[in-house]
Amino acid sequence: MSILLVHEMGHFLAGRRRNLDVTPPYFIPAIPPVGTFGAFIKIRSIIPDRQALIEVGAAGPVCGAIVAIPLLFVGISLSDIQQGTQSAGGGLSFGTSIILELACWLWFGHFSTQAVIVLHPIAIAAWFGLFVTAMNLLPMGQLDGGHVVYAMFGPKIARYVSYGVFGALLPLGYLAWPGWIMFAALALLIGLKHPPPLDTYSPPSAAGKTLAWTAIALFVVTFVPAPISVF
Repeated sequence: MSILLVHEMGHFLAGRRRNLDVTPPYFIPAIPPVGTFGAFIKIRSIIPDRQALIEVGAAGPVCGAIVAIPLLFVGISLSDIQQGTQSAGGGLSFGTSIILELACWLWFGHFSTQAVIVLHPIAIAAWFGLFVTAMNLLPMGQLDGGHVVYAMFGPKIARYVSYGVFGALLPLGYLAWPGWIMFAALALLIGLKHPPPLDTYSPPSAAGKTLAWTAIALFVVTFVPAPISVF
């Protein structure tokens, strides 16, 4: 919940910096031990330009990752490694990402595909925080990633990318994790087209482009194709 709070506060503070009418973060309650199904803020103002769109869209996931990535490395350092394959007792297996593989290799000298990593609770919390970050950074519709792609490349490319990602989630949901189908349906319900800012022509600044590419790179290293499986 702390990672989610930092994520949403990134959006909130970026919006306030741009004098936008934004609400404080709201958490969606869930049954313990999950605690929450996520958090959100509501922007009541029209985004003025593409620069502001990048700042508001990318600030959340970047701020959340600043907290979650160090926690992931701390959690991996507290985790245990078991040689061989998964035990026959059954349980949950968390999918891997580039950043998780990097943490495992730096600490254990092994990738998670070469051994069984029994994650410490801190690592699990960081994993969930980065998983939510990656979901928000999907370049689709009005997600954070959709904001970034629209601001960087304009409405035409953003529309093609949005529909392409939506189409890719369907087979990915069938082959890797059924939750992607539900997520795709939710994105379709919200809308795959991105509403334009007031000024659609002025390009973002160099700093804005750097922030956007940082968010895109963050998506690449945190995306988990098959998040959770039962063995």
